[in-house]
Amino acid sequence: MNRKKPTPKHLTVVSSERVSPNMQRITLQGEALTNFPADCEGSYIKFLFDSAGNAIHEMVEGERPVMRTYTIRKFMPEASSIEVDFVRHITKDLQCGFAARWADNAKAGDNVSIMGPGPIADIDMAADWFFMVADMTALPALSAKIKTLPRDAKGYAVIKVQQSDDIQEIEAPTGFKFTWLVEEDSLSESAEAQPWLDGSPFVWVACDFDSMRELRQYFRNEKEIDKDSIYISSYWKQGVSEDGHKAIKQEDAKSSGY
Repeated sequence: MNRKKPTPKHLTVVSSERVSPNMQRITLQGEALTNFPADCEGSYIKFLFDSAGNAIHEMVEGERPVMRTYTIRKFMPEASSIEVDFVRHITKDLQCGFAARWADNAKAGDNVSIMGPGPIADIDMAADWFFMVADMTALPALSAKIKTLPRDAKGYAVIKVQQSDDIQEIEAPTGFKFTWLVEEDSLSESAEAQPWLDGSPFVWVACDFDSMRELRQYFRNEKEIDKDSIYISSYWKQGVSEDGHKAIKQEDAKSSGY
């Protein structure tokens, strides 16, 4: 039985807004979004580019697109629209900056194709408390996920951004303590410095590869958090394209058994 290949979804840029010095928010609209699930906020989509970094509007037979993964920050079903945040950065490696460069130059009326959405693991809402850790690339995912927690939820959100002006307002339960870090601060050290609360937590971590490994060691080995009570993922690695990062993650998963 042949499996049907996923069909790219063609979207149009509605607006592009600089929400902070290092974050660009793109609003996209398209008929294909009418079929997105209602709970797709926090899910990932893949933007399609050609080998030169140009947004693909139509697939070319025999050519494999370059895909870059981002999070749906907000879904507006009544307008068939989504919001996606892109961290602005400059890199000498052209393969590392396809999506960021596209987003930086995107304007209303531009077209782009995506694949998805694909889900990330659910949070155990029955946990006694929650520990969420993210860097700026995972800020959209954290923002979407933390809104789904029970209103009486308590815990920590430790978030690292590039500079203080990148700090955002986040809708969250009042029982959450936020710690914002800037570029020179250590994400793992700050997370490990938070007092440990009573009861069984659910841990949610998304950040760069090196910080992820440090935090995995802390939560899994020192705090003995069970696999069913943690979501931990690296979203990027310094100086490595998404394709290279994917290969590194696969090798790490094999060697760590996680």
